[in-house]
Amino acid sequence: MNYENLLISIEEKIATVTINRPTKLNALNKATISDLNKAIKLLGKNDEVRVIILTGSGEKAFVAGADISEFANYTVVEGAQLAAEGQESLFDYIENLKKPVIAAVNGFALGGGLELAMACHFRVASDNAKMGLPEVTLGLIPGYGGTQRLPQLVGKGRAMEMIMTAAMISAEEAKQYGLVNHVVPQAELLEFTNGIAQKIIKNAPFAIGKAIKAINANFKDGKDGFETEIKSFGKCFGTQDFKEGTAAFLEKRKAEFTGK
Repeated sequence: MNYENLLISIEEKIATVTINRPTKLNALNKATISDLNKAIKLLGKNDEVRVIILTGSGEKAFVAGADISEFANYTVVEGAQLAAEGQESLFDYIENLKKPVIAAVNGFALGGGLELAMACHFRVASDNAKMGLPEVTLGLIPGYGGTQRLPQLVGKGRAMEMIMTAAMISAEEAKQYGLVNHVVPQAELLEFTNGIAQKIIKNAPFAIGKAIKAINANFKDGKDGFETEIKSFGKCFGTQDFKEGTAAFLEKRKAEFTGK
């Protein structure tokens, strides 16, 4: 499938999705959100893909925010609908995908861009990356999950400060806060992130999907994370991957997982 604002490559079970609006610093507009929704759904169903890496084109920006011109004249109802549809179709969808999605943050990740990175399962940043949620400078608050995911990652106090001051933080500060896992030179970002993905694809896909579900349950109201873990743990015993994994361990060989 061809996309207006995305570039996609698949190599060795790793899909790299590049948001490609360089003249707009890869800002999220409706068309890009729609493209991402369709692409992530298709890659999620593709048995030849085990990990998805999400990044931006160029060296300046991952995603420098939302395309403000699209919603500058929205009403209260339209604004709420924008946030609800975006969260359901993309941000929440990525968070709950059973395949790992890694954000390779290659520059500015601001507003909706940082919210997109936070929806991914974890983040790797280039050393020139800058991150922040500047929505209050527009008379808004983050609407794509930023007020929920940022405190989960950096703590309530830091999230309050970042959102209320609208300040940007550096990649190193983001690492200190726990917002990103690693900081690497710009030129090494995709190679480094791909190296992590290579480690992931050696492991059992079904089990990884269940681990994502169990970890996410801990952060959701009305969900008992321990109960989700217990049920997910049990379901792993009914898979071919469990039989293969245990057999490989006992036979002192490398396991060959199929995701079944």
